[in-house]
Amino acid sequence: MECKRERNLKRCNCTYDPCAKKGICCECLSYHLKMRQLPACAFPPEAEATYDRSFEHFARLVREGKV
Repeated sequence: MECKRERNLKRCNCTYDPCAKKGICCECLSYHLKMRQLPACAFPPEAEATYDRSFEHFARLVREGKV
């Protein structure tokens, strides 16, 4: 299967510029899940900017109705 990196980059809200996985969703997701995190695309912009991608942060946002 061909990676659609350029198309993915148009939708990617990750603000961590030095990331080599940016736009390569399968690698990004795999990396973050191994770290008990979710990728940037799971978070609204203001939460993504904190770089806290933890499951716990996501759960707090859900409880607060921000996701």
